[in-house]
Parts: sequence; C-alpha cells; structure tokens
Amino acid sequence: MTVTREDRWTADPGELLRVGPGFRLADVDADTTPGYDGRKKHGRADLRAGTDELADLQERLYAQSRQDPAAPSVLLVLQAMDSAGKGGIVRHVIGATDPQGIQLKAFKKPTPEELGHDFLWRVEKEVPEAGYIGVFDRSHYEDVLIGAVRELAPPAEIERRYGAINDFERRLTESGTRVVKVMLHISSEEQKARLMERLDRPDKHWKYNPGDVDERQLWPRYMEAFQTVFDRTSTERAPWYVVPANAKWYARLAVQALLLGVLEDIDPQWPTATYDVAAEKRRLAAT
Repeated sequence: MTVTREDRWTADPGELLRVGPGFRLADVDADTTPGYDGRKKHGRADLRAGTDELADLQERLYAQSRQDPAAPSVLLVLQAMDSAGKGGIVRHVIGATDPQGIQLKAFKKPTPEELGHDFLWRVEKEVPEAGYIGVFDRSHYEDVLIGAVRELAPPAEIERRYGAINDFERRLTESGTRVVKVMLHISSEEQKARLMERLDRPDKHWKYNPGDVDERQLWPRYMEAFQTVFDRTSTERAPWYVVPANAKWYARLAVQALLLGVLEDIDPQWPTATYDVAAEKRRLAAT
C-alpha cells in the first residue's frame, strides 16, 4: 500500500537550512524543528511516505545512467559530532533505496598508505559514478575539523585545505555531481544523554568509544572549527545545510527532504528502449 506524504513543511528546507551569509552556528537551537508543522508521529509517517518517492527518483537516476554515461550523480556528505545520528540517516533514509544505485563510504582514520598522499587522494577515489547516490559518512572535512582542533597539521596546511576542498567540490559539480553537505547539529547535553544510553545498554556497548569523552572536552573548539568550515566552504555550488538533530525523526525527515529536492530538480527520466518493443513482444509471445 502506498502511503500519501503530507505537505507539513511551511518553508522549503533547502532554503531554510542552508548556510548563507551571516550564518552563526551558535544561533541554531538543536532542539528545534524549523519549517516543519508537525510532531514526531507526523514526521515518522511523512518519512515512511517519502521513501516511495525517494526510491522512485533514485531508480530513475540509476536507470538513466545505464544509457547516458554523462547522467548526473548526487553526493551526500554527512558530518557531525559523535552520536548525532549519521548512522540513522544511512539506515532510515538511504536504506529505503535500491542498494545497487548507492555508493556508501565511511571514512576512518587514514591508513599509512593514505597518509603518504594528499588528504584528498582517498576521497577522490570514492566519488559517485554517474547515476549513483554517493554517501560519505564523515568525509574530507575531518581533515580540517579534527586536523584543526587536534592540531594534527600546521595552520598553513589547514588553510591550504580549505582552498583544495573548494576546488575539489567545484570540479565535482562541473562534472555533473550535485553535492549536498549536511551537518547534523546536536547539543552537548543531548550527546551526553546518548552516550550514557550506550553505557546503560549492553547491546549498545559496541558503539561506545571511550575517546568520545575526550572529544567532548573539546566541544567549544569543535564548534569553532565547524563555524570556520561553513564560513570557508559553503559555496553557491556546494552549500552546507545545518540540520537541528536533537529530534532524530526531524533530522531524518529533513535530510530526506533535501535529497528529494535535489532529485526533483534533476528530474531523471526513464531511458527509452533501444530495441523495437512491438517486435520483441511478438517474439516473446511466440516462445
């Protein structure tokens, strides 16, 4: 049964959540659900209803690329503090689509081989092919976030990386990739509660990392680093979107809406048959 998606958005999330001139992360209340005129039960229902539309658009995008090598692709970049819900986005939003048209990459600590190259070397190998939706669970932005906060690279190198990222994303968009960069914004208090829940539940112990507590102590510095990232790399071609994420249901719904907006703008089309359909029907009927 197809579920009808209600239009409870009072404003376009693609405009409402976009980082523009004068944006200040400190002004974003992570508890809010901007632009959505509904509660948790409505958000969950609309998310379920939106999965059919998202799956249809993704299949059309993939199908179009089978005939058109220059078909567009989409890259979803997910950045956040630990426990902000990146995994939930992958499961509940991306998980509703056909996996054959998805390229998912979770970037971990660089290997010795990767450290022997420029920081973008490992990233450029993972960009989505034509017709695919690529998802970066963490990304090249780790190299200017952790790199700056933990002083893993000198300031001059961090500065160079901002420019390198902008050049990289410009090349991506010029080649036909739509880049959707999302920061899932949770409060320090919400992160503390989520980490405590992992400790309270034996089935969540595997998700807990003692190093998360160390990172929490650097929270103000990370917020400053994110602000600098937005100031330096939210561009017209590849803007950032900051999604309040204390309410998991809202974060998932908002990211789904952002992807739907991009795919609707692409408007992928089913490829036309390269054979005589009527003749093939006759041949098949005769077997």
